[in-house]
Amino acid sequence: MSDWNASIIEEFRANGGKVGGPFQGATLLLLHTRGAKTGAERVHPLVYQAKGEDVVVFGSYAGAPSHPAWFHNVVANPEVQAEIGSETVPMRARVTEGAERDELWERQKELVPGFADYERKTSRQIPVIVLERA
Repeated sequence: MSDWNASIIEEFRANGGKVGGPFQGATLLLLHTRGAKTGAERVHPLVYQAKGEDVVVFGSYAGAPSHPAWFHNVVANPEVQAEIGSETVPMRARVTEGAERDELWERQKELVPGFADYERKTSRQIPVIVLERA
């Protein structure tokens, strides 16, 4: 885990899900996944969008040319956990497609305009993943 992520995770846990810096005021969660190849637990701080009882996360990887490692993990092992605030919730990841994906992605770009920048930086379609409460 990078020092960057480790410091965000530490701040998140110390402050009941709140962080400062570039994520101040953002809806942030900690996604627990199992490595697709190793099976090792990984924790990833991600911005999310609420969708009723579920949440939506985005494989933007800041507009990098490839999908983030955590995306491959949830495809291989969709049973995940999410720390939201001070609660840890068992969830199941589901990759969206078609109109559902497009609607959620457009809404995210409206909520957090920086996501539109990520889209412009890459030629890949950014994955949109719904985390459904288990």
